[in-house]
Amino acid sequence: MDFKDQIRQLGKKVSELKSCIQTEEATKNAFVMPFITLLGFDVYDPREVVPEFVADLGIKKGEKIDYAIFKDGNPIILMECKHWEQNLNLHEGQLLRYYHVSKARFGILTNGIVYRFYSDLDEDNKMDEKPFLEFDITSIKDIQIEELKKFHKTVFDVESIANTASELKYTNELRHLFQSELQEPSEPFVKHFASRAYSGKITQRLLEQFTVLLKRSMNQVYQRPNY
Repeated sequence: MDFKDQIRQLGKKVSELKSCIQTEEATKNAFVMPFITLLGFDVYDPREVVPEFVADLGIKKGEKIDYAIFKDGNPIILMECKHWEQNLNLHEGQLLRYYHVSKARFGILTNGIVYRFYSDLDEDNKMDEKPFLEFDITSIKDIQIEELKKFHKTVFDVESIANTASELKYTNELRHLFQSELQEPSEPFVKHFASRAYSGKITQRLLEQFTVLLKRSMNQVYQRPNY
């Protein structure tokens, strides 16, 4: 069974078992540890995976992150895990705090279903506010699996991942912006197309008219079947 099949099989298992998972610890055992294993790391070898990794924060000693993944004696990934029903938006700051006191270049925030991968692409040794890779393992796409495969122990290379992570992050940002414009076009977006379709002065009334027309036109384009 290749890596893609293994990931999809885990996603299927997560879908089937999540209603039985009552605690954060159970989420780690049933979902997160198998995920780490699929990346080629031995969760029972303390040289590779350290649970409850101590990351002292200034005067606050004994602060712990759920997992630190090591390679060649150095931490390469920090993982913060939550119960599968938890909204990850409420917990991003916790991973950010740990990140800057570690030598790891990558951080993962997960609830065992959604995985968010972070790095320090914008500013060295400071975790970016937005992930460069995010997926739901129960509905993961082939292109996301290809990106995830770069984190496998056998091919893991910090510089290689960092180089592609930047492009991936901003591609995702642009896609999200475009999707937002498709759903609710902003005034600058409407003005851009209105000025190219209409040679006269763009009044507020005309802008409102073009907003309706642009939404209708984009829906027609993206709902048209491909033959």
